[in-house]
Amino acid sequence: MAAAFDLAYRELDPETARLYRLLGWHPGATFDAGVAAVAADLDPGRTADALDALTRASLLEETPDGRFRFHDLVRLHARERATEEEGPAERTALVGRVTLHYLALTALADRAVLLDRLRIADLARLLADVPDPFAAEGGPKPLAWLEAEHRNILGVLRAAAREEALHTEVWQLAEAFTVLFFHHRHLGDWRESLELGAAAAAEAMVPAAEARLRSLLSRPLMDLGEYEAARRELDAAEACAEVSDHLVVRASVQEFSGRYWDRTDPVRAMEAYRNAIDLNTAAHEGRGAAIASYFLGCAQDAAEAHREALHTLRGAHDEFVARNDLRMAARAQVAIGIAHGRLDETDAAVRALSEAIEILEKKKATHYVAQALVALADIQESSQGDPHQVRAHLERALEIYEAGGSPLAEELRTRLAGGEPTAR
Repeated sequence: MAAAFDLAYRELDPETARLYRLLGWHPGATFDAGVAAVAADLDPGRTADALDALTRASLLEETPDGRFRFHDLVRLHARERATEEEGPAERTALVGRVTLHYLALTALADRAVLLDRLRIADLARLLADVPDPFAAEGGPKPLAWLEAEHRNILGVLRAAAREEALHTEVWQLAEAFTVLFFHHRHLGDWRESLELGAAAAAEAMVPAAEARLRSLLSRPLMDLGEYEAARRELDAAEACAEVSDHLVVRASVQEFSGRYWDRTDPVRAMEAYRNAIDLNTAAHEGRGAAIASYFLGCAQDAAEAHREALHTLRGAHDEFVARNDLRMAARAQVAIGIAHGRLDETDAAVRALSEAIEILEKKKATHYVAQALVALADIQESSQGDPHQVRAHLERALEIYEAGGSPLAEELRTRLAGGEPTAR
């Protein structure tokens, strides 16, 4: 096989041969023409011609979505050619170019999904001259693009994390990338990306970024059942937040700490949420205060203060609607439905949950769709609702949890198989 690849390679013109070599170093599994041009620092038109030549030579395969990929053996050959014919500095330069390319596109996708959320990175200069494909007519949907590219972005993060000069870009990319996981829980990938980002923020000595990423990291860790690891990350995040003296970051860490304490100590959780509200209010951060209020309402409901919870949750819901944050408004509506269910107000509960599921489906927030489906199934089951409908809700939730690698999938499999459901 190596002899056949060598023969095909020798027949390439010099520019196409160089593109072939450099693409062997591309850290993603697939790439489009734009990535290929960036990787080789080559004009897009000439890149397109070279990609056509590589495809005709059977050294590249074009995928149905317009991307390209190597067969594993061909990629190995391309890397060997690059190692033989390119200097080591060229690989470092390529990783830098590709990282900046993905940082810009991921940041634009992040902003297209949700403009108004806490970010530490100031990317105004980077994004000033970058065309926004998500704002163009007929352009890709940001979440669909992130989902399609997420393995490539993770590969870029891994490669960039090995480069001392790219610590800043790594934590900035990890921060932007996390918007995907708010909607689609790929727990292992989310965890790895945040671990890489937090380590890079520590190396770059940006305590606000490290605090933000470590507090975010507590979420996939808790979803994976690794509670002690989550507690360590939150402790480190709190220390970094204090050093940064960034009010909104301090508030965010308090919010995530509250979510940790929700499991075992509702009083401590509510104290953390109230601290988060106070800090966000002092920083004039209305959305952050609304998020902390939402979690406070959930904690009040868990502590059986259901009417108080409904009041808090409705306030948070109205604030999200006023900000056109429909994903968070729907999450608040799910919590409102659950509170009604605990008060045996079944009709109000089913109505709130059903409306929230519809909105979350439209927003592609599949993880929260699953949570709402399980809550709806619980309420319908306890009120002697249609068992076929209950099962359909649980089966759909199971499908979502399995796709995201959630341990909750096993609970639902047991429940659907007729075992005892886990207490909720």
